[in-house]
Amino acid sequence: MIGYLKGNIISAKPTKLLVDVGGVGYLINISINTFEKVSDKKFISLYIHTSVKEDSITLYGFFSEGEKEMFELLISVNGIGPKIALSILSGIKIDDLKIAIQSSDISRIIAVPGIGRKTAERLLLELKSKVDHVSEEGGEKISFTIKQEAVAALSTLGYNAKTADNTVRVVLSSNPNATLEELIKNSLNILNK
Repeated sequence: MIGYLKGNIISAKPTKLLVDVGGVGYLINISINTFEKVSDKKFISLYIHTSVKEDSITLYGFFSEGEKEMFELLISVNGIGPKIALSILSGIKIDDLKIAIQSSDISRIIAVPGIGRKTAERLLLELKSKVDHVSEEGGEKISFTIKQEAVAALSTLGYNAKTADNTVRVVLSSNPNATLEELIKNSLNILNK
């Protein structure tokens, strides 16, 4: 089984990469989150999940080990295949998905195309106790309650939730130890430019 690949990007599309590893081109299915992290690179390293069926071998690549772990947890749920799992990972960041699962936020899960209420309920039930160790970035430890409060505050002020979430991420990436007040203030500075 292939578990990790390192090589040059030959072609990059939002859901697929063609990577040259020692003269062999591997076609790898990816999430949009992974695409955003690798699209500007020429040389990449990806964690790989190999799916072997009787008529095909399919590779799924992930920028972080946490994303690969979440993918494998998702496909372990009955009714969620690799295509839907990639759709979930493309629509929700790993840490946000983890929070949604832990807080049983079914509306966040069913907002992803291809996920119905029954599948979402099964996903929440089966994965609630299994996602504790999964993290988007290895060493990144952000207080998610502060992040959620900041996004909620910005949404209350009339900003789009997705825009607010992305802005708060930008602020946290430059200042991971920001207080709630600093987070909101700095996010507002960015949003009002």
